[in-house]
Amino acid sequence: MYWQETKENKRYVVPDDIVDVVYSIDCRALPVDHAYALSQAIQRALPWFAQEDSAGLHTIHVAESGNGWMRPDRADALLYLSRRTKLTLRLPKHRIEDAGKLTGQTLDIDGKPLRVEKSVVRPLSTITTLFSRYIVTRDGMDEDVFLQDAMALFHKMGVYPNKMLCGMEHVITTPDRTIRARSLMLADLAVEESVKLQQQGIGTDRKLGCGLFIPHKDIREVKPVLDY
Repeated sequence: MYWQETKENKRYVVPDDIVDVVYSIDCRALPVDHAYALSQAIQRALPWFAQEDSAGLHTIHVAESGNGWMRPDRADALLYLSRRTKLTLRLPKHRIEDAGKLTGQTLDIDGKPLRVEKSVVRPLSTITTLFSRYIVTRDGMDEDVFLQDAMALFHKMGVYPNKMLCGMEHVITTPDRTIRARSLMLADLAVEESVKLQQQGIGTDRKLGCGLFIPHKDIREVKPVLDY
């Protein structure tokens, strides 16, 4: 007997060369605009992080609930974290062991203590709807130009999304510059395209949480997510 499975029946295996390391944390509150302070704290604890090209930091967010809570507009306002809130680093596989040294440390985030607890390694997702909270833009760039620039970058990567939606502009501040960014959601990707975008991201400032894609289960009701 000769039997060959069709391509459609073969399950895609996600490469493990890039993963998310997800830490439980004990932290009461952080400033809304905490990207720079958190990145600097991570780099003090893990000196190799700044020079690791494939490494990125997911900034910390809390759920925007249906109970009336909205993310504050002021950069110095506080986000109040629950015990379910996580700290996540996107890292190459060879840095997993090194990243374990973060466990047990207490980071100073603009005067707010954040204790890092146990971690788990999470593979990238095969979900084909992706979301990035921050894609760096140019000053004065409107939504249409932003989408055109993003599409050009995707095509250079061999990624061809069927649907793209962008959100409002956000500002990330550092001592020497102001970064403007927009959120972006992509849908109807091929699984291979989704994994490639999670592995590589787009744009600059990964150490500040920009250009990183995470899975999103549904493209419906996306406006609150994009503007979050």
